[in-house]
Amino acid sequence: MKTLVIVAHPNLEQSKVNKRWVEELKGQPDVTIHDLYETYPDEQIDVAREQQLMMEHDRIVFQFPFYWYSTPPLLKKWQDHVLTYGWAYGSEGNKLHGKELLLAISTGSPQEAYHPDGRNKYTMEELLKPFHATSNLIGIQLLPYFIQHNAMSITDEDLNVSAREYVQAVRG
Repeated sequence: MKTLVIVAHPNLEQSKVNKRWVEELKGQPDVTIHDLYETYPDEQIDVAREQQLMMEHDRIVFQFPFYWYSTPPLLKKWQDHVLTYGWAYGSEGNKLHGKELLLAISTGSPQEAYHPDGRNKYTMEELLKPFHATSNLIGIQLLPYFIQHNAMSITDEDLNVSAREYVQAVRG
């Protein structure tokens, strides 16, 4: 299975979790790492290139830090421009049917914060509902999320475990 990992972190070099995940993925067979902020520093997305990349892979991974209960802005822009009517959805938009989507998310808050009684008042499942709707619309199978909470305070030991588990999730 060929996997495309779309990394969307505006400052990957300063990231503890996302940077480590990318390092762990490097060299994995049949895994393509595609850093949106590195590829498009001007945010001018090459839609045809992005669609071709998706066509060449069986599993798509969106790897990103959780920003304001959503994705970083370039990944949202990417979705708006790449997942087009007639290609990803609509009467003839079936190019992603049969593919898989994995969300790999880092959060700065502890897991308990994503609970009705927690600081954020909503679960991750509730906050990620737009991805379910998108998956349904474009005919892609949404896989169980891979989430690393406490990104700001994770220990090196826990980060190494997370990176190894992430590779397993990406590879299926």
